[in-house]
Amino acid sequence: MSKSLYETLGVSENATPEEIKKAYRKLARKYHPDINKSPDAQEKFKEINAAYEVLSDPEKKAKYDQFGDQMFGGQSFSDFAHSQGADVDLEEILRAMFGGGGFSGGFSSGGFGGARSSGFGGASGFGGGFGGYRMPDLDLRTSITVPFITSVLGGKHHITLDNGESFDIKIPAGIKTGKTLRVRGKGKSYQGHRGDLLITVNVAPSPEYERRGDDLYKTINIPLKTALFGGKIEVETPEKKVTLKVPKNTKNGQKFRLKEKGFPKAGGGRGDLYLVANIILPDVDSLSDDLKECLQKLPE
Repeated sequence: MSKSLYETLGVSENATPEEIKKAYRKLARKYHPDINKSPDAQEKFKEINAAYEVLSDPEKKAKYDQFGDQMFGGQSFSDFAHSQGADVDLEEILRAMFGGGGFSGGFSSGGFGGARSSGFGGASGFGGGFGGYRMPDLDLRTSITVPFITSVLGGKHHITLDNGESFDIKIPAGIKTGKTLRVRGKGKSYQGHRGDLLITVNVAPSPEYERRGDDLYKTINIPLKTALFGGKIEVETPEKKVTLKVPKNTKNGQKFRLKEKGFPKAGGGRGDLYLVANIILPDVDSLSDDLKECLQKLPE
């Protein structure tokens, strides 16, 4: 179950009250509108206060730990807050959702001396959890299939919605089947608000490559002469064509490793590309009689 209020304060779900308080005070100082003049500081400050109002109160925290982000329609709290629009009073929306007098935050707008209000409905906590006002789900959901090579290198994919709206989306390198991409502001509209488009990605199979974890495997054809006596062949990789040096006495199924030429890793870097040798035998009928005779004299 997703619990994004902890992420808002940058703490784990097992954080102690003291750790939560310390993280809150640090972030509140950083984003306080009297100090931070960046355009999004005020909205970030509101989110930080809201998270602390919940996580600093044992009763409210217990309810949030039970239901998580279901209380925000399944969105993260940050996404929920942003979806309301810049000019919307987030405090008023939370008051409507959970009941009570809203929140004012641990730092007043006049400096750092303000007192924290009871928040989210005072002693009643969340006002019964799901009993109050709830914004309708404005998100649209769809799925797409992207070529395998796009999953490796990244790229663009064209989307056309049922309403006729058409646009390109960016596909990040390293995407895997089942990953969901969010396109903000392309969902359903309601009372001046618009949800997001959630896209589930499927990766098409490749006739050329096989992915095993972060490594890619590709079968390459090598003429018998090159396999026996060595040589060089050109091989297409996802990024570019490379020249592979084939040693003499190469065996069928032998693997050649191209380091960090495979699938992008989640934490950075890439896996490896393995080229698997497939030795191509010549048509016996195309061989000269002398060569046939020599081959027939080879030991079993």
